[in-house]
Amino acid sequence: MTTKLARLLALIGYFGLLIWVILWHGVISPHPQLSVTFMLVIWLPWLLIPVKGMLSGNPYTHAWAVYMLMPYFLHGGVLVWSDEGERWLAVVELILATTMFIGNMYYAKLRGRELGLSIRKKKKA
Repeated sequence: MTTKLARLLALIGYFGLLIWVILWHGVISPHPQLSVTFMLVIWLPWLLIPVKGMLSGNPYTHAWAVYMLMPYFLHGGVLVWSDEGERWLAVVELILATTMFIGNMYYAKLRGRELGLSIRKKKKA
């Protein structure tokens, strides 16, 4: 995998997930008991935290941004398992989160190597 492809995957997954969260909770299937605003306040801010680093191509941001994907993996996985009505919505969420995860990990690794930021092996004494 090349650095450009990894970055493309990371950005597709990132912006896809950002747009998908808005579409899902705001338009396609709003929660019946909770307001759209509340749902977006719960799901959206976490994705906005790394926007500057993702756009600038900072490998460090790409590396730590994968930790913020856990709620989306968990949410998607639980709904795929338990909710037939929103299963396809959850599958899209899982695909986008996985795309971002793979893209971010490879981009951080490859770009970090290009910049000489890789972790060195410990020397034997």
